[in-house]
Amino acid sequence: MFDAVRVKNECVAWIRDFFAANGPDCNAVLGISGGKDSSVAAALCVEALGADRVIGVLMPCGEQADIDCSLKLVRHLGIRHYIVNIKDAVEGLKAAVPADLSLSTQSITNLPPRIRMATVYAVSQSVNGRVCNTCNLSEDWVGYSTRYGDSVGDFSPLSRLTVAEVKELGHLLGLPYDLVEKVPIDGLCGKTDEDNLGFTYAVLDRYIRTGEIDDPATKERIDRLHRINQFKLELMPVFEPNL
Repeated sequence: MFDAVRVKNECVAWIRDFFAANGPDCNAVLGISGGKDSSVAAALCVEALGADRVIGVLMPCGEQADIDCSLKLVRHLGIRHYIVNIKDAVEGLKAAVPADLSLSTQSITNLPPRIRMATVYAVSQSVNGRVCNTCNLSEDWVGYSTRYGDSVGDFSPLSRLTVAEVKELGHLLGLPYDLVEKVPIDGLCGKTDEDNLGFTYAVLDRYIRTGEIDDPATKERIDRLHRINQFKLELMPVFEPNL
């Protein structure tokens, strides 16, 4: 019973309230991948603030096969954008690591999203911005994000909405159909999100919202991913001295 119109209007008002309290003259800045999440987040910011106060950052790592989707989105919304190719930064950091230290596969995989977020913040701090996080509830539920990469930001309009709900908002906002329904690919190892996760977002969304799931093995996998990735959504533990 998702009321897309009500949620969209409430989210737009929430974004306006955030900027009123945290930078009335600031711009919303976000990475643009060309997928549904960054497209919907950008569209919400445009409705809340106006196109002149939303800035997209496109960050290919060398050649990006689907960068045309990112360009289509910024042109559709009429927002200012910058293209920053992060390949030299990624390769430079890898080359700077001492020869006796072998970076793990996971470290190498997570390096581009962390450099992308550093890039978004560099742009944001140069244009009087506030960084918009683009993660959704389904991804966050199973830890499908990179800590200090795409998992961070200054405000997050989609973190309590499932993939299906984000798509509904995308269609309501009049975004191009192919961007809203684009098969999500991690952009890191060439696999789809669902290939990496081992289950579909439809199954995950249903489980999140209703608690219903048909396959016990999938339920166990989702529960385990949710449990071991909770730390990504929490503040860093801080020692409190008894003074």
